[in-house]
Amino acid sequence: MRKGTLRQILLITDGCSNHGEDPAAMAALAREQGITVNVIGILDQGAMDENGRREIEAIAAAGGGMSQVVYAKQLSQTVQMVTRQAMTQTLQGLVNRELKQIFGSDVSLEDLPPDKRGQVMEVVDELGETVALDVLILIDTSGSMKTKLPTVKEALIDLSLSLNARMGENRFSVFIFPGKRAHAEKMIDWTPRIEELSTIFPKLASGGLTPTGPALREAIAYFERKRSLRSWIGDGDEPYIEESSL
Repeated sequence: MRKGTLRQILLITDGCSNHGEDPAAMAALAREQGITVNVIGILDQGAMDENGRREIEAIAAAGGGMSQVVYAKQLSQTVQMVTRQAMTQTLQGLVNRELKQIFGSDVSLEDLPPDKRGQVMEVVDELGETVALDVLILIDTSGSMKTKLPTVKEALIDLSLSLNARMGENRFSVFIFPGKRAHAEKMIDWTPRIEELSTIFPKLASGGLTPTGPALREAIAYFERKRSLRSWIGDGDEPYIEESSL
């Protein structure tokens, strides 16, 4: 199985979008371009309204990813769990595609004999520890997120430390939305570690609309600019692994 780069958008928000295009449609576009979209809804207390919960689930479903709605104190563990589960889901989807090409359209991982299935899952687990991973983190900084941002910062630093325990290469980029001059604003360019969040987050100003759809569009475009640059400098042959549902 050819190794490549898993590409994910991790969206962290606390409610409904209220400006711009449908975020689920943008997540579907990301999926078409081989980018998985995971969504975490974060709460202080009480429950998220039904519209917000439905939107979070719809974005993740359209983006081929995972969704969770959690209280702030559970965020760190959830961010790590969702990211790793989405990696496994993507790799299993890739395995299913290859099995169908070899054995026919009706064959999937679940159809293999137990011993063969176990061997394949060992390969999936190994790839999960060795495959390259690009995660663009998209953080809602609208007014209602103000008190949650310190928890988000700590959770993302924990995510960086956790993923860097893998053998595979990790690259992170961090965007916030809304931005000062655009729907989304880049805070950190691609880097293997994001500890500098500690200096950036205290300076963030929260407020404004919640343009989740336009922010996702900006995130997709940033991935594509990265690919174009790699091609221009002669490193464009690195494959990426497209998301595929099971």
